[in-house]
Amino acid sequence: MPTLSDIQIVTVAYNSTGVIGDMLASVPNGVKTVIVDNASTDADALRTLADKHEAQVVTSPVNRGFGAACNIGAAIGDSPYLLFLNPDAQLGDGCLQTLLAAATAQPEAAAFVPNVRDRRGRPAFRRRSNLLPRSSWWTGSPPDADTDVPLLNGSAVFVSRARFDAVGGFDTDIFLYHEDDDLSLRLAALGPLRFVHNAVVHHAEGHGNARTPASAAFKAWHMGRSRVYATAKHGRPAPFLSSLKAALAQLASPLAWTSKRKWAKQMGFLRGILSARSDGGRGTRHPDSSGKV
Repeated sequence: MPTLSDIQIVTVAYNSTGVIGDMLASVPNGVKTVIVDNASTDADALRTLADKHEAQVVTSPVNRGFGAACNIGAAIGDSPYLLFLNPDAQLGDGCLQTLLAAATAQPEAAAFVPNVRDRRGRPAFRRRSNLLPRSSWWTGSPPDADTDVPLLNGSAVFVSRARFDAVGGFDTDIFLYHEDDDLSLRLAALGPLRFVHNAVVHHAEGHGNARTPASAAFKAWHMGRSRVYATAKHGRPAPFLSSLKAALAQLASPLAWTSKRKWAKQMGFLRGILSARSDGGRGTRHPDSSGKV
């Protein structure tokens, strides 16, 4: 029977010291945690927190993107199971034990997604993706019991190292966004993706770093590029045109005008899509930024 020592947690940090301490405090004793520092400016504070919680820090001299950083962290060690966990997430009581029990009882499953809850305790359940046809989307309320689901939730992905290695890990051509959906589809080719209702993870939803107009624009730029690349990779129709249509519709919405941050986000999304037209959106870094997230 697997034990907690068979799990390795991998998290990616960029200026995340404001939240990562709570995540580390939620990790049970005996569970190895690897933090991949994506060229942060708060590296000293991060190491202090890591030392306090006996976590290992691996520093990337440049930001290689979220998926690439996850691959770096996964390559450290040989634990049979991996949990990719966002720095602004926290494990609920007994979460890891419940995930291990599910993996042991259902060895045919390719990966597992815990019951992710937002800051208000509401389900943060992934129903749909641009990479899937509508016929494959989840319909209705979030599940209230363990079941097969179409997608993982990138804030917390539990997978055996063997299955993760079998699909080649995260796609490093995706710098940011859609990397979890892409991984979901590739893992689903090996077996079902399972939702584990009693394994609860609390997620602060995007509070791993600063929420400024510049940060919103940078992230949205990559979201646009990743959407074009990933939809093309998985054979969805008209990757560029469908993405462009979505961006223009969002810009036309009055909601885009309600704050500088929202406007910056929608313009960044549009610019990312336009920039992807010539090169397909493969992991190119933002031309007006250090590439740090």
